[in-house]
Amino acid sequence: MKVDMASWLEEVTASVSRIGRRVQIMEVCGTHTVSFFRSGIRSILPPDLRLISGPGCPVCVTAQRHIDAAIELGSRPGLTIATYGDMLRVPGRRGSLESLRSAGADVRVVQSAMKALEWAGSHPTRQVVFLGVGFETTAPATAAAVLAAKRDAIKNFSVLMCHKLVVPAMTALLRGQRVALDGFLCPGHVSVIIGAKAYRPLVQRFSKPCVVAGFESSQLALGLLHLVRQIEGGAARLENVYSGVVHETGNRTARALMRRVFVVADAPWRAMGVIPRSGLELAHAYRAFDALERFGIALGEDHDPPACRCGEVIQGVATPEDCPLFGHGCTPRTPIGPCMVSGEGTCGAWYRFESALRSGGRQWAARSGKTDHLIAESGKVASIGEQGLREDSP
Repeated sequence: MKVDMASWLEEVTASVSRIGRRVQIMEVCGTHTVSFFRSGIRSILPPDLRLISGPGCPVCVTAQRHIDAAIELGSRPGLTIATYGDMLRVPGRRGSLESLRSAGADVRVVQSAMKALEWAGSHPTRQVVFLGVGFETTAPATAAAVLAAKRDAIKNFSVLMCHKLVVPAMTALLRGQRVALDGFLCPGHVSVIIGAKAYRPLVQRFSKPCVVAGFESSQLALGLLHLVRQIEGGAARLENVYSGVVHETGNRTARALMRRVFVVADAPWRAMGVIPRSGLELAHAYRAFDALERFGIALGEDHDPPACRCGEVIQGVATPEDCPLFGHGCTPRTPIGPCMVSGEGTCGAWYRFESALRSGGRQWAARSGKTDHLIAESGKVASIGEQGLREDSP
């Protein structure tokens, strides 16, 4: 397909105008949120097209009770916490994993569950707990590590299970009706595993258009175009504009691996409560690798920092700027809530991109007559290209 982003975005604008009301589309994935900012597309969309960030940042949706459990585990002598880097700075009741590490605890950043297992194998005198955080994208790798640990009889490795499933959370949002959504831009990475067909029940049950899209500027524009076309026509279909990467049935091998090691269970989400069948637990044959059971940790109650609105932000009920802490005490350097911590968090993205555009005087700048150009107050021209927002000399 020929890439003609300018025409696609002009058609998006025209379609929204014909719809004649505010159109609200949720981009579920945190990477989509960042990509819309980085590409510059977000800043040139019509005012009546609102992009709402959803619960697609794994760090942000991890329940506070699991953060507190990780910190409790990390405080124990002879125990090593292995975690993805984004989890280090998420605040808990007793500080963060980063502050725990500064106090002398052994908290290590790893790139994968298998790296954590390898470290455990080479340090048999230490108990190693891997924080199993993420959606269906990372869960297969955790499953593979657990299988390898059992096969190789590595007894000092365990997992704090925090893995989540995307579609049940989307279903919970629609059932809750706290925010009116016209459609979903479905996540690319997760869809590689679960397949495009996983979203079909949302279309059938709730009559909501769902479009699977990738992360390049052209994918974002095309995904929006397909969504607004459906909304204007009163249709609700599942479409996949990322078909070169995402297949209808997804990755069957990865899903079979998850079914072998995990069982689907009710799971707590930050601010969303316990969502039925939205998480993964270790199956009975692998329960010996469950860190909570191995170390006798009981999960506590969830809590949020006073005045923090992260829970509402991840549900699309509030924007970061609705939070009184945003930019006032809560910044990427001094995060109070998890949405400011993660590279995929909505608050972090708004702070880095939205606030920068406003301070530079370029947000909603006057149009030059073409959808792919903005004339900034600085006198420069900001162009939208496949590499994102760039400034050109006039």
